Amino acid sequence: MADPEETGAALAPARVLVFAAHPDDLDFGAAGTIARWAAAGSDVSYCIMTDGDAGGFDEAHRPDIVARRSAEQEEAARITGARGIHYFHERDGFLEPSYEVVGKTVELIRRIRPEIVLAMHPERAWDRIQKSHPDHLACGEAVTRAVYPAVENPYAYPELAAAGLPAYKLPYLWFYGAPRERENHYVDVTDLVDVKIAAIRVHASQHPDVAQMESRVRAMMQENARRGCLPEGSSAEAFHVVGINTASTIAGF
Repeated sequence: MADPEETGAALAPARVLVFAAHPDDLDFGAAGTIARWAAAGSDVSYCIMTDGDAGGFDEAHRPDIVARRSAEQEEAARITGARGIHYFHERDGFLEPSYEVVGKTVELIRRIRPEIVLAMHPERAWDRIQKSHPDHLACGEAVTRAVYPAVENPYAYPELAAAGLPAYKLPYLWFYGAPRERENHYVDVTDLVDVKIAAIRVHASQHPDVAQMESRVRAMMQENARRGCLPEGSSAEAFHVVGINTASTIAGF
């Protein structure tokens, strides 16, 4: 398990930027951790890369699915304490880590200058393939390409520097929805399970069986806590934490 000091988890980071492929992804992956940081004073922002226009299960929702899912995400952000949501408006199911998407990601990171970026994982998880929707993988890959080296390279996307967004060295990148073998850090969110569930439940357009969804999420959080060697009865969120520019990394490499 990663050392809390090494991951920057000991204190609430001043600014956090969370990337997701679709509305609701980040609530499943990290709502408890986000709520803890927000309550401690962190300024948390979201970036949703697609409009989630291919999601849902009710044909009656099709005409307004984009507006519905945006409203759901905004309400979920209110519950967790996040302060702002950015949208890339990419097409659901067709997200790619293109030059343009990476560029928008670089721009947002340089604008917000967070201490921690959270993103979906770019590697496929075979233990539960639902974590590895192609858009999830593309989100993780786009953020990874942006974080290193583009965000910190003054010669990458020079138009951003010209517009007053200079290169920035991000300290930490946290992935959620990772393959189990990659997870190295567990955040105890036992006291925030109900907050996380409330944020997920807001995404009603995505839940044909709310009771089953809630039961499964609670069970997975308890399993995370066991894998993280937390006290019996705990619940946790699991992450793959990568230090980008820390005391243990080499500047410039």
